[in-house]
Amino acid sequence: MQDSSPRYAIYFTPQPSTSLAQFGASVLGYDSFAGESVTRLALDGIAAAALEAATAAPRKYGFHATLVAPFYLHDNRTEGNLLEALDTFCDRANPVLLGSLRVNALGDFIALTPDGGSLVDELARQCVTFFDTFRTPLGPGDIARRSNGRLTPRQQAHLTRWGYPYVFGDFRFHMTLTGSLAADEKSRFLTALADAFAPLAGQTYDVDAVSLLRQADSHSCFEVMARKDLQGKR
Repeated sequence: MQDSSPRYAIYFTPQPSTSLAQFGASVLGYDSFAGESVTRLALDGIAAAALEAATAAPRKYGFHATLVAPFYLHDNRTEGNLLEALDTFCDRANPVLLGSLRVNALGDFIALTPDGGSLVDELARQCVTFFDTFRTPLGPGDIARRSNGRLTPRQQAHLTRWGYPYVFGDFRFHMTLTGSLAADEKSRFLTALADAFAPLAGQTYDVDAVSLLRQADSHSCFEVMARKDLQGKR
């Protein structure tokens, strides 16, 4: 695919008026619902330029949790087909209690993760399998570029079959707050972000909707096209 081709993704994006959504947008400096930059959060002990640099990579995707990783649309599908499929999926799928969230280090980056066990893994599995026919399969070159030498054999097989290594048993719900950080940076950002998130840490959250996002080209940020409530019964 060319850099000018749009990509799509299926994400959980909190309702934009919520404190959770506003927190995430202010950390990244971008609101994927409005498709606009927003004022960044002031973090204790972190310079504004350092926060901008640390969030440059995830900013492009907006504040979200991945359910189906970004993909190019298959030649035999249209954007309209994809929107219709989102409606169909959300009419049937159940909302999921996520519980509370906490700021956590995942490898070399920082994200919000559920404080305990969650049933969201099953929702993610359903999304991956349901929307798979809309995805252009990765070619050998794409697979080679995305294989980082740290994938397990199972993750490598997921990448080849599903276009993303972290699905099914390798899925972990997270809402990314930074890109890769050096060890000393990670410690400082972890403390500062945990302090900033503290007023929201005691709340419980639901995955009550699924969003379709579109990236116009490789230089653009993802924008929310539609956010649909999950209408199934718990």
